[in-house]
Amino acid sequence: MTVVLILVHVLVCFALILIVLLQTGKGADIGAVFGSGGSQTLFGPTGATTFLSKATTIAAVVFMLTSFSLAYLASRRPVTSVVTTAPAAVETRAPEAPAPPTGDSRPAAPEAKTP
Repeated sequence: MTVVLILVHVLVCFALILIVLLQTGKGADIGAVFGSGGSQTLFGPTGATTFLSKATTIAAVVFMLTSFSLAYLASRRPVTSVVTTAPAAVETRAPEAPAPPTGDSRPAAPEAKTP
């Protein structure tokens, strides 16, 4: 379920990016620079709702729904930790002192070489 939701989320994300990049800006007409013609149109200064603006709205709604769903599924996942699953504390002891050396602890003298 989560894998399918992530796949849909990523695909909608890329679709949303492409749809937004394909749209033209609000002031793309040369007449909008001088203020003519924009307010006298049938649908007002913004114009008719295009297919791309409807697709943007649908993709944004699906993107937010998948985001909320993924966040909900991630919060409901059981949390396991090494700390909570570790065995009971093991009794620790202080390290023992090293044993005293036995015998002569001086280094041996180097042997004389004969010619």
